Amino acid sequence: MAEDLQIVLGNKKEQYQNLIPQIKGLLTGEPDLIANLANIAAALKEQFGWFWVGFYIVKNDELVLGPFQGPVACTRIKKGRGVCGSSWEKAETIIVTDVEKFPGHIACSSLSKSEIVVPLFKNGIVWGVLDVDSELLDQFNKNDQLYLEQIVALIEL
Repeated sequence: MAEDLQIVLGNKKEQYQNLIPQIKGLLTGEPDLIANLANIAAALKEQFGWFWVGFYIVKNDELVLGPFQGPVACTRIKKGRGVCGSSWEKAETIIVTDVEKFPGHIACSSLSKSEIVVPLFKNGIVWGVLDVDSELLDQFNKNDQLYLEQIVALIEL
């Protein structure tokens, strides 16, 4: 597949439905995990224009910053800390409509207002998370969860 995305406008559902086959195309035939995580982060950032999109990978009992798009970010996050650490600990997607109201939120940037974190699984074990931040309040919902979970399910270790 060409490295250019076909960006569509319209509602989020249509945007995701257009983007997912393109992400599949980017991943097909590429065995390198870091390259694939980088392309997924870039594709999501390009399509939706979110403030920050990236991955954290479990290493030695911490989440360690992986490929991302956006401003510099927190490098290491402990299990149970912030939205990312909580998603890892609970092994579930967490949607935060207002990060200021999330107990223990880690503010890598004061510009972030809402967030969704989706865990990455292999054999039922969380090995990383997809973290997406928006400068807008209440940016993410169950539809984002549905499609982002489909996208991360495409990632193979």
